[in-house]
Amino acid sequence: MPVIAPRKAYRVGRSKTGLGLFATMPIKKGTRIIRYFGPILDSRIPEHDEIENKYLFELNNRWTIDGSVRKNLARYINHSCRPNAESDVRPRERKVYIRAIKNIEPGDEINYDYGTDYFKAYLKPIGCKCPSCENKRKKQRAEARAERAKVKARAERKAQKAGAKTTAAKKKKLNGKHFAGKVGRAKA
Repeated sequence: MPVIAPRKAYRVGRSKTGLGLFATMPIKKGTRIIRYFGPILDSRIPEHDEIENKYLFELNNRWTIDGSVRKNLARYINHSCRPNAESDVRPRERKVYIRAIKNIEPGDEINYDYGTDYFKAYLKPIGCKCPSCENKRKKQRAEARAERAKVKARAERKAQKAGAKTTAAKKKKLNGKHFAGKVGRAKA
């Protein structure tokens, strides 16, 4: 039997991606944090199959939980490509629990991987905003800036070299006549 987190082990708060669920006390790896709940929808009923919101949690091909209910605090758990929790789906019981897969410290945001279907439908068009993806994009932008600076510096050096050659060529050639380096007055 998994350990269940104390009643106030989490709170809803502001995160970089909107609202999120944050730990208020240490949560050990393997602890059941919260239950994802709401009305159970049957995909065989056309009215249920037409419901569209971001809080639908698919149990299997037939059953889905509509987590848009206000009391469902688990709906505030955000996506992360490197999560600290995971969903424990129990289709026969029609229940979903969120369980810690790492030790979570107070103040840390609780997050889990939403899966490829949700990612492709909702997150990929706008870009994943989880900390690991943000850091990856930040690193890529820094590398791109460094590469552009290198190319610019290379182009400036090349232009300086080309400019130095043309000024040297202009000094050697004066009025179409070549001089040995000394320019003097012509005697009449």
